Amino acid sequence: MPVREPVSQRLRGVVRPMRERTALTMRDALADFLRRRRDALSPQAVGLGFGRRRRTPGLRRDEVARLANMSATYYERLEQGRGPQPSAAILAGLAHALRLDRDERAYLYRLAGHAEPAAATTDGGADTRLLSVMRAVAATSPAFAADDLGTVLAQNEPHTKLFGLAAGLPGWEGNLFWCWFASHRWRRYVLNPADQQESIGRAYAAYLRTIVAKRGYDAAAVALVGDLRAASAEFAALWDDHRVSRPPSSPVLIVQDERVGRLDFDHALMVSPQSRQCLYSLHAVHGTPTQQRITELLDRGR
Repeated sequence: MPVREPVSQRLRGVVRPMRERTALTMRDALADFLRRRRDALSPQAVGLGFGRRRRTPGLRRDEVARLANMSATYYERLEQGRGPQPSAAILAGLAHALRLDRDERAYLYRLAGHAEPAAATTDGGADTRLLSVMRAVAATSPAFAADDLGTVLAQNEPHTKLFGLAAGLPGWEGNLFWCWFASHRWRRYVLNPADQQESIGRAYAAYLRTIVAKRGYDAAAVALVGDLRAASAEFAALWDDHRVSRPPSSPVLIVQDERVGRLDFDHALMVSPQSRQCLYSLHAVHGTPTQQRITELLDRGR
């Protein structure tokens, strides 16, 4: 009887060609997308004249290459579906040169096998969609909006009363990860036992790993990680463990407020697909006096 190859080998023989075909399809789609966006972009839109010898209304390859700060040969290979996978820096140059809008920019990155980098707000403030939700829950739930690195951009009244002002503080003082690992500003209020606090910290570090990778290890992300490592031996050990995860799913958060007592919270996270900013909100655990005590805390301030 002929010897049959193991199932794992047969599967690899099937999966590898599929992956190769997918990669070729993506490369061809990228090439076609670049050609069509170049053809659709008028020279006037990028400050160039038509010129007497111009045959088409669109840009020439060498013009796109110059605007994107790359060699014409490299760009030509991209349009021909050849060459290596373009880097995030190359894609940023192409998005600028071709005047891509937000959706086109995201599509370009996906075709090239990269995650789209976070889009900053125009004024450095919080996403208005997240702000509207944060304000809507202000009567019952502490909440804050932060950028994708965890720096607090806005807080509602319950969150500020419980944890103090964080939005707008200098340096990393208003950063979620800094407040947990380095300054312990927020951690001092947490009553969870040590093993649960450790698991929360582990989840934070693993989530930050994912964020830093999505940002392409840019200067701000690298600076935050470096400063956290220097300030917290706990964070340094967790970072070196190289765990990655989705947004943390921690135990119920138990907070002790000296004015109204113990507060038991579940938490929720909302991420804006446009700005990559996040809204973190705390919600009273059903069957506990937490909601009544939050109301009492707010009434005292008024």
